[in-house]
Amino acid sequence: MVPESVYIHIPFCAHKCHYCDFTAYVVGGQPVDDYLDALEREMARTVEEIPPGKIETIFIGGGTPTVLAPRQMERLLKDVRRYFPVWSDRLEFTVEANPGTTEPEKLAVLKEGGVNRLSFGAQTFRPDLLAEIGRDHGVDEIAGSVETAREAGIDNVSLDLMFGLPRQSVTDMEEALVRGLALGPDHFSVYSLKVEEGTVFHHKMLQGKLPLPSEDDELEMYLLTRRRLEEAGYLQYEVSNFSRPGRESRHNSTYWLNEPYYGLGAGAHGYAQGVRHENVRGVGEYIRLSRSRRPIAATHRVSAAEAMENHFILGLRLRDGVSQRGFAQLYGKPPETVFGSVLEDLQKRRLIRREGDRYQLTEQGLLFGNDVFAAFIGESA
Repeated sequence: MVPESVYIHIPFCAHKCHYCDFTAYVVGGQPVDDYLDALEREMARTVEEIPPGKIETIFIGGGTPTVLAPRQMERLLKDVRRYFPVWSDRLEFTVEANPGTTEPEKLAVLKEGGVNRLSFGAQTFRPDLLAEIGRDHGVDEIAGSVETAREAGIDNVSLDLMFGLPRQSVTDMEEALVRGLALGPDHFSVYSLKVEEGTVFHHKMLQGKLPLPSEDDELEMYLLTRRRLEEAGYLQYEVSNFSRPGRESRHNSTYWLNEPYYGLGAGAHGYAQGVRHENVRGVGEYIRLSRSRRPIAATHRVSAAEAMENHFILGLRLRDGVSQRGFAQLYGKPPETVFGSVLEDLQKRRLIRREGDRYQLTEQGLLFGNDVFAAFIGESA
């Protein structure tokens, strides 16, 4: 199956957030133009090995892609069109952006280059909390960026929010939701803080200086998010994602449906022809290796057993769940012959349910999703 989705990683940002463990580097002093040269070389080699068909979704993430200067962004978008030239009439083309980094000139370049969706990292609407988590934008810039995007003709807008942040209360989360809803975005991604090793927050946690909310408060923030967004007409189509009808992230659904995709850029992951790959993370190494080959650090051929596990682990994140018939068509056997005891146990524990043709998380399963997903690991052998 030829990938119909493209992910491109821009590993530069104006300032690295205190929770971030992504492949991201402060842009000052970085060889950005050399990186774009390398990215073009990787595109050329990739499509030579895996020729593209019709592209349905493109996602440029980071880092902060919108730290690129307008001329750099224009060059990148032209390269995307050159190497992935056939776009679906329904193309979803997303660029991640920080509030305050989408001035009109850059938005005009994005619009001209085919971008029709922007994902803004708002995270919170409490000014001191924005500073504490290392964000370099203010509250007012969130609304301003959404407004200028719409003025530029990019009306499909998503907001990222976070909960479980240091010193964050349930009231803070409610305020973030109220202010976010007032902007009328088409989509919300709402994630709980995970303290990753090597981050500023991890260092603070080891020192006992990271005052996180209680588990009860964090749970209440999630339940509040679900309630408020659903009352406002947003559908929870995935564990952490909510949208107006028809505005689901089709690109991210590629991952949850375990479908192939191109992954380009430093630290990017891709999945094509039954093989997952991870690119080297360092910008200098990425540039150097791209001169002679695809800058891949590691590859992994996915076995049939692993693919079946991933099908359930990823697919159950979607509220629609996993289709029994769809699974059987892909793998030649019904899921009950592979995961019979797991499915039976999870249903007895009321963590999943069978609705017609589909296995889905229950309300309880939404709260204990990691336990559900872990139950499938190693069970398909």
